Amino acid sequence: MGWTISDLPDQTGRTVLVTGATSGLGLASATALGRAGARVLLGARDPDRGRAAVAQVQGGEPVELDLADLDSVRRAAADVRERTGDALHVLMNNAGVMGLPPGVTVDGFETQIGTNHLGHAALTWLLMPALRGAGAARVVTLSSLAHRGPGLDVDDLHFARRAYTGARAYSQSKLANLLFAAELDRRLRAAGADVISVAAHPGLTDTALLSTSVRARAGARLVLPLARAVNAVVTQRVERGMLPQLYAATSPQVDGGDYVGPGGPGESRGLPAPARRSGAARDAALAARLWEVTAAETGVSPDPA
Repeated sequence: MGWTISDLPDQTGRTVLVTGATSGLGLASATALGRAGARVLLGARDPDRGRAAVAQVQGGEPVELDLADLDSVRRAAADVRERTGDALHVLMNNAGVMGLPPGVTVDGFETQIGTNHLGHAALTWLLMPALRGAGAARVVTLSSLAHRGPGLDVDDLHFARRAYTGARAYSQSKLANLLFAAELDRRLRAAGADVISVAAHPGLTDTALLSTSVRARAGARLVLPLARAVNAVVTQRVERGMLPQLYAATSPQVDGGDYVGPGGPGESRGLPAPARRSGAARDAALAARLWEVTAAETGVSPDPA
């Protein structure tokens, strides 16, 4: 595709919500969209960090949002709908946690599936009236190379029966993101909605995800310097890693159901290009089943139904 930041279309008159917008890919994407003229709502769990991030983003506004707390998700969705007058052009489901020790969210979900998938799915459904109201809107959901893992057990999302590892839980949450994005687009098409659902991944990008994961473990002081050194060597810069999700959010060449990642070797780095899904990520029956279970787990009515 050869698409770079200089190809980002003018975003004047468009409103975008970016989750996890206080650092890394989220903050970089929000900054680029603000410079292109968008009104950018920055989803942030910590209000102080949200205000600090807004100071760096032209046209930025903070939205208090904790994806690991469904009450917070509901409040944030109501806030966004009111502020935008039900006209949201892009929802960028960017936030995520990775490789954490065993833990649960406020609602009792395993932390990674709860934050990365269930929180984002609930937010997407709750914001669908605002997306439909904007017209020609997009939902961009961030997945990962890690979705190509041991798979997803829809009936044991929280590892009640399976042995837990942080890597396994992260992989299933990223597979869930990709399945949800595909199923959302199928249902939007069937409903005739003027909204598309697209997925993206950043390849190997130098963000705070690895450091955050290491800090959550015993012996972090000893391991963290090594983790940072390895991360710096094998990853690309955030300014390059954000391009697939910005392309997915703004390019007129994007179609619903697309999956975009870096076009370099192994999709680890490079400019935006079509990305490859695992066999499990192409399983429409699994995606439909996940949709149903997600609605039951969150208590949020799917939209489109």
